[in-house]
Amino acid sequence: MAEEGSRYDALIESIFFDHYREFERTELESAAESLGIELPKNLGDVIYSYRFRKDLPNSVIATQPDGMEWVIELAGTGRYRFKLGRIVRIVPRTDLVAIDIPDATPELIRAYRLDDEQALLAIVRYNRLIDTFLGLTTYSLQNHLRTAVKGVGQIEVDELYVGIDKRGRHYIIPVQAKGGNDRIGTVQAAQDIRFVQERFAGTRCRAIAAQFMDEEVVALFELTEQRDEIRVVEERHYRLVPAKELDREAIRDYS
Repeated sequence: MAEEGSRYDALIESIFFDHYREFERTELESAAESLGIELPKNLGDVIYSYRFRKDLPNSVIATQPDGMEWVIELAGTGRYRFKLGRIVRIVPRTDLVAIDIPDATPELIRAYRLDDEQALLAIVRYNRLIDTFLGLTTYSLQNHLRTAVKGVGQIEVDELYVGIDKRGRHYIIPVQAKGGNDRIGTVQAAQDIRFVQERFAGTRCRAIAAQFMDEEVVALFELTEQRDEIRVVEERHYRLVPAKELDREAIRDYS
């Protein structure tokens, strides 16, 4: 893993200082050749790692002004750009109460889940956590939706919900799910919001991020874009427990 991390750092460092702004994924091949290092089998994982999983190399971080950081955005099909923006970290608070929810996840789903992201999306769906969090009636429309956004290129929405409130207003709810060491991506949230604005004009977008805190606690965030920056509107933590283990006093205290 250390060797792979060093290769990734060398490649993205070379791309950054050679191009500084925009680059194509295929240019990782020429960077590997010029550096004399073995090309990773999954080129996409190199870029994904720095978008959602790990920090950029120290040499790149050293170019950041105080309070700012480089992020990697989509800039078209197979193209990316480095963009300088304010540092925004969306991580679960450690001082927030966890709300107990009766676990409605089918045991068969738990037995055959494929990875953290798929497991998280399934848990959110079967326990209707989007409904609980937003106070809406929602339905999963599609997951892993691959689509395109003008000026951005191809994106993938982890899961897309539609919702309706008591007055009959409609909502489009893109959900990004992060498990393991992956980070909630402000760039991904911005892409999801732009997709909804472009494709579902006339509806309100309520962008959600979900993250495992541990095996049974899910953190949900509602995100919005304010002055070209992603901000947290609300955060809640939900703990899934067997119905027989619900704390009746805690349920009373929630109200």
